[in-house]
Amino acid sequence: MADTQTRPNGSHTTPPHGNSSQWGQSRPVTIDAKGILSTPDGNVKPNVGASITDIEAIGSESESLSSWQKRNNIDTSEQVLLVKLAHMRYQHPDLEKMTKFLKDFGMHVVKHSKDSDTGVERIWFRGYGPDQYVYYAQSGDEKVFLGGTYEVESMRDLEKASKIEGASEILDLRDAPGGGHMVTLHDPEGFIVNVMYGQEPAPLGDLPQKVLLNDETDKPRVRKFNRFTPGPAAVHKLGHYGLCVQNFDKQLEWYTRNFNFAPTDFLYVPMPNADGKGTDGKQKKDVAVFCHIDRGDDPVDHHTFFMSTNPTGHVHHCSFEVHDYDTQQLGHQWLGKQGYTSVWGIGRHILGSQIFDYWWDTTGNMIEHYADGDLVNKDTPVGYGMAGDESLAVWGPEVPKWFLE
Repeated sequence: MADTQTRPNGSHTTPPHGNSSQWGQSRPVTIDAKGILSTPDGNVKPNVGASITDIEAIGSESESLSSWQKRNNIDTSEQVLLVKLAHMRYQHPDLEKMTKFLKDFGMHVVKHSKDSDTGVERIWFRGYGPDQYVYYAQSGDEKVFLGGTYEVESMRDLEKASKIEGASEILDLRDAPGGGHMVTLHDPEGFIVNVMYGQEPAPLGDLPQKVLLNDETDKPRVRKFNRFTPGPAAVHKLGHYGLCVQNFDKQLEWYTRNFNFAPTDFLYVPMPNADGKGTDGKQKKDVAVFCHIDRGDDPVDHHTFFMSTNPTGHVHHCSFEVHDYDTQQLGHQWLGKQGYTSVWGIGRHILGSQIFDYWWDTTGNMIEHYADGDLVNKDTPVGYGMAGDESLAVWGPEVPKWFLE
């Protein structure tokens, strides 16, 4: 990997020594542009966008969730039942710079404390959703990933989590906004996973107003002009985070056996034939997975957690939902004007369909704004697709080489 450079505002970026060949590849499509437009210059087949069923979008290279769980001997009755992803936890060497960044990113401080004995500062940041906070930050000498934190269904689930090998005792969160209790675990590669129960929900404020859009036939915006105010893109909630891991199969088994994580999509690479002479497409190795929290019939985000195979183990990014595309664009503009470093965006993903925008924070972690993501439930098939840069986005800037490092 190239050397890391520090910008004047304290953010870090890897210099762009090269980009992938994303635009030279054929990209997966979910619908065919069947309409042909006749023009004086001849027939034209324009691009097409549509909202289609999950079964149609995923295609035949898929299986039911129950089939996947049966093949992998997953006993759902033994799982710790997660409800949602609630907040991220990080340690930052320069908490003052990080606080400014998170405010520019669209969060606000709900509580700030400093230990009189150790001097450790702790700050809880909120969005405008029902969570008391979506990001916890503490000061320390080094950059440290302290894990994602999930809300569990009951105190019984928290107690069950505390019995998983290597789990902490049940910790009292009395000093945190909303209170509650938490258990800290470590996955097989040592990444921290937190589960909590009993936090009081935060009072809800006003939601952003939906912007009316006119298309070629439906024009509801009569004598109503769209106007916008520059500023940060207000964060609604924490949506997902992901890890780069070295032992993919062992990690996948640990997460899906201990918790109600369910795979939404796998990405694979073809493996050599037994004779070592090329591939026939039959031998495949899964190298990435997008997992949702299985809540049965209830709709949930396409993915709350993801993992991808990598030579080194590290957190990849965490991602926060914003209101809509205009909010996201204005937030992108705001972060750029403050001198922060963009990683990749704005564009639209294929898996999950989110409009994405990735940035480096001032400690060197990747963080994302997203809008308009897919929802799934237990009836959504588990999809399989070829890994590659071309599977990452249907439109947007060319994916930078270091995004997958």
